[in-house]
Amino acid sequence: MEPLLPNTKPNMLEQHENLLSTHLNARIKGSGTETIVFAHGFGTDQSIWDKVTPNFSEKSYKLVLFDWPFSGCVKDENLYDPLKYCSLDAFADDLISLLDEMELQDVTFVGHSMSGMIGCLASIKRPLLFKRIVLLCASPRYINTDDYEGGFARSDIENLLENIESNYENWISAFSLNVVDPSDEASVNKFRESLKRVKNEVSLSLAKTVFCSDYRDILEKVETPCTIIQTSSDMAVPYSVALYMEKNIKGKVTLEEIDTIGHFPQLTAPLQLVGVLKGVLGFELI
Repeated sequence: MEPLLPNTKPNMLEQHENLLSTHLNARIKGSGTETIVFAHGFGTDQSIWDKVTPNFSEKSYKLVLFDWPFSGCVKDENLYDPLKYCSLDAFADDLISLLDEMELQDVTFVGHSMSGMIGCLASIKRPLLFKRIVLLCASPRYINTDDYEGGFARSDIENLLENIESNYENWISAFSLNVVDPSDEASVNKFRESLKRVKNEVSLSLAKTVFCSDYRDILEKVETPCTIIQTSSDMAVPYSVALYMEKNIKGKVTLEEIDTIGHFPQLTAPLQLVGVLKGVLGFELI
């Protein structure tokens, strides 16, 4: 009789737990042939899209949502490594790995804020993964220069970082009122509570990565068709940034404006946002 060999077949549960999609709480809604990937921005999580996704027919579309490693909803706190994520390139690599793991391609990527540039970077590395990129209140650079209006003086960003480090809770309250329409109390509270779930040191590290970055030089390399969606009044991203991206992105670009205040139209004007997406991309609404 041959000796019994140890069971070398990987445990299915362990395999599942080691998947990037599991770590990032990735989920798919719907079973349609068109795939839309929604990516949240700084300080939030996938629930930021809760007012948007129900407006798309799950028979026609496959909706993909996930949380970035810095999100307060990610269980493994060690997943966010400040050294790894000192640039948006690491996030772009994560996005590519996630799409590959979930066997997705030819997707419409809707990237809010910092995720817009992440989508652009990923599309340069793997263009066939993307059908279209939607840049929602996105910016390649936040700090003003002599020939570019990013929205902030360098001293503004230095003060922002100092306040995150020294007075986090007060900064959260003030920042929430600045970037979300202050008249929309529910939306302000939604963002505030999401930001509170992110640890101080994580917010500080990520803020340095986002607000001190300059990705203007990648725009001329983006060949994937892009739709820029900008609100009429955004403290974090002035309209001039949208015009700059429209001019400098290499691929076909359309620019759409939503008449709402703040950086979060998916919270303050979700039906307007859905309407713009429908008009630009021909999405079928319920």
